[in-house]
Amino acid sequence: MKMKKIYSYPNIDIYSAETSIELELPVTDTGIVAGFPSPADDFMDVSIDLNKELIKHPSATFYGRVRGDSMKDAGIEDGDLLVIDRSVEPADGKIAVCFVDGEFTVKRIKIDKDAVWLMPANPDYDPIKVTKENEFMIWGIVTYIIKKA
Repeated sequence: MKMKKIYSYPNIDIYSAETSIELELPVTDTGIVAGFPSPADDFMDVSIDLNKELIKHPSATFYGRVRGDSMKDAGIEDGDLLVIDRSVEPADGKIAVCFVDGEFTVKRIKIDKDAVWLMPANPDYDPIKVTKENEFMIWGIVTYIIKKA
């Protein structure tokens, strides 16, 4: 997975997704057992290409490296890599990368009949109410979270 940084903001770095390269990696299709390994695992011939698996719309997909902990209770932590699809329609409850008043932020979208809220997943942060006065755009929807072990 090759990435090229295209934006850098205090809360997130945005990278382009390079999908022209195929890299098939071996994968077990029998599941992962937390006991004794199976001798059959030595004969795996199934493979996976993460570009094909994670990216449905190559020209609209980007990666974002998270900075901060406002979404930690949603499983998004500092340093995680997000797969962001700009072609997915925003909807209530989706986690989105939004551009608000000159900065990117990652929040859960809450749509009320008279307002849009950007909801953190950490009680230390307040929700953000989006008003007409805000420069606001839902930049893309988070489709996958890639974590370091």
